[in-house]
Amino acid sequence: MSRPTPGTPSLLRAINDRAALMVLLERGPLTRPELGALTGLSKPTASQLLARLQDAGLVVLDGIREGLPGRTAELYRINPRAAHVAALDVTPTRIAAEVADITGTVVSRHRLPTPGRAGGDVVERVRGALAGVCEPAGVDPGALSRVVIGIGGAIDPSTGRLGYAAHIPGWHIPDLVGTLRDGIGVPVDVENDVNLVAQAEQSRGIARGHQDYVLLWADEGLGSALVLGGRLHRGATGGAGEVGYMPVIGAPTAREVGKRAKHGFQALSGGPAVLSTLRSHGVRGSTPAGAVQNAVRAIARGGQRADIAREALRDVARRLALGLASITAVVDPEIVVLSGGVLLAGGEILRELVEQELHALTIPRPRLRLSTVEGNPVLAGALDLALDTARDELFGAVNRREAAPGRGAHDRGERDAGRTSSIPS
Repeated sequence: MSRPTPGTPSLLRAINDRAALMVLLERGPLTRPELGALTGLSKPTASQLLARLQDAGLVVLDGIREGLPGRTAELYRINPRAAHVAALDVTPTRIAAEVADITGTVVSRHRLPTPGRAGGDVVERVRGALAGVCEPAGVDPGALSRVVIGIGGAIDPSTGRLGYAAHIPGWHIPDLVGTLRDGIGVPVDVENDVNLVAQAEQSRGIARGHQDYVLLWADEGLGSALVLGGRLHRGATGGAGEVGYMPVIGAPTAREVGKRAKHGFQALSGGPAVLSTLRSHGVRGSTPAGAVQNAVRAIARGGQRADIAREALRDVARRLALGLASITAVVDPEIVVLSGGVLLAGGEILRELVEQELHALTIPRPRLRLSTVEGNPVLAGALDLALDTARDELFGAVNRREAAPGRGAHDRGERDAGRTSSIPS
């Protein structure tokens, strides 16, 4: 029979510290009494906790609150410079990058063009993107707590290689994550870009509070992400959600045309197919998303062209629903989140049409919802993932230091003398 783990002082301090830091993150600057009330800590415990967190460089004073009865109260907040994280979104033509401080505030953005980079050192490209985004914010790239890279592919955990990404040259090297980590000198994660979009929807978007949902991304390419029981499902080789390769009725198969030719769901409903379908109805546009947007505008103007445009979008919806039906029949999600340039350009009109077509095909009838994440959702998800990991490491560091040999409360003066702006993990 196993025994419960005893509540040691260091464990209790770690629990209290994390609770206090999360409250400060969520509620902003607080006084000592306010922090105590929100965490349920006594006044002496809250005072000791704040002193410990200040000593570690995680909390700083934020002025004084005046005008209230009694004594003026000091305000405390998370020290934003305690740590920084970076997010990268990689496509064949550019690397978009953002840096955020530990509070989640984005302090810098950068875009590194990579046109025609068929070869080249991927470590140097990432270094260049990080230097470009860190320098304006005064952040040392070598001091980043974590870098999360979103890319249109997936790392196979058994080989360490990037798969499903033939369209992004230069990234197919052995032990990609380890090579980047060693070359940059900071912790690195490489994650599928659509999985990161699902992460953003779960933490700050329409999927918040849902445990089982599917995200469908439709733009030039197609992708999907599966969240089951509140956790992202990656699959044995990291390829869960690579639905562009999925066989569907009405599209050629890989056996018929070869694996390198357009086949499956991508051939039926990818960006080129959407553009061709809309043009066959007389709806023009230079890009798939642009053509969809033109159809929506035609519907809004009314008249005969509106009927033609609606039928054109319904044709696109039928194609998307065919692939989505196979996914929902297996997963039976609570909701399906629609994202990507084509689906967002179609707005409520295309969402409703896809939902109608899907519900006509399947017994499960999940609600379809448009993404609500603003800006670049890949970067948003990458920052969320990087911040979650960095906070877990950083918020426990103070108690690991307390527990180190010779490190007790009587060493506070020594720690003050040697304290830096970041906490080692």
